Amino acid sequence: MEANPTPFATQILAWYHKHGRKTLPWQQRRSPYRVWLSEVMLQQTQVATVIPYFERFTERFPTLNDLANADDDEVMHLWTGLGYYARARNLLKAARQIRDNHNGEFPTSFEQVVALPGVGRSTAGAILSLSLDQPHPILDGNVKRVLARHHAVAGWPGEKAVENRLWQLADENTPLGQAQAYNQAMMDMGAMICTRSRPKCDQCPVALTCQAMQQQRQSDYPGKKPKKEKPVRACFLLLMRFEGKVFLAKRPGAGIWGGLWCPPQLDTKAELDSALQPLKADKSPQMLDPFRHTFSHYHLDIQPVLVELGRQPEQVAEQSAGWFHLDEQHTIGLAAPTEKLLNQLRQLG
Repeated sequence: MEANPTPFATQILAWYHKHGRKTLPWQQRRSPYRVWLSEVMLQQTQVATVIPYFERFTERFPTLNDLANADDDEVMHLWTGLGYYARARNLLKAARQIRDNHNGEFPTSFEQVVALPGVGRSTAGAILSLSLDQPHPILDGNVKRVLARHHAVAGWPGEKAVENRLWQLADENTPLGQAQAYNQAMMDMGAMICTRSRPKCDQCPVALTCQAMQQQRQSDYPGKKPKKEKPVRACFLLLMRFEGKVFLAKRPGAGIWGGLWCPPQLDTKAELDSALQPLKADKSPQMLDPFRHTFSHYHLDIQPVLVELGRQPEQVAEQSAGWFHLDEQHTIGLAAPTEKLLNQLRQLG
């Protein structure tokens, strides 16, 4: 890092002071806690989507200790719809670690922050630079795109050599005294100017020195992730309805939909038949419209099966499971397919 900003950083900073975003919710009443929440929520999620979640979250959990002492189900409920639920589980783990190991005060050393669950090098740098103006570089998706285009860094940033080169450029250009403004500027540049498609090169403050623009190859940088077909899996979700209530069970903390409430999942027709056999159904099981839910690593083809029960089965009255009335609001975390199916059941009547 240079004490004086590089020419690149100087131009980026000048653009930011005129055009950058300065009214985002986490930029008000800045603190490591609020910036941390926003950074975790913004991983793989757009700003516009995150804002209402952030506002609800901070209203309910205004301090780190409020979050650390929260009930898991309430946190997952407030996260419902944001996706990538491991982020919420790591938030809770990290909050409790800070409560127990740091007296409830968010750590301010890079080594302690990067050691928290769900926090990597870039997120740690963002938390400390944006909240405390500490001089740490960041390298989120927006910053990677700006640097890869400007310096014509070929290759997919997921490759170690490419990532290392981008980190070197991020480090060289992050000014010692203005890291907060510069890092926010770089994220804004990627979000507003150097966008994935149709970049606004005519509005870019560093267009004259951008190698990708000089080559007219903006779409070639950064390099694309090698294509790999996602495997397809299939399952049945068993919707048991009894007197206007539906049965849901809380899934284990690890794995898909970890810690969320879902109908029982059966992976084969034989498992489904075995689960249906002891149930006293008023009518034959009804196959609802199948649909596909896509995860980062595979597609899951879901066949919902609705069973109307004449009595409440005893064998499913287990711990971390229960019957939920469709007409009531529940403060539990729901997987997106579960929420979709519950809305479908409400419409079916």
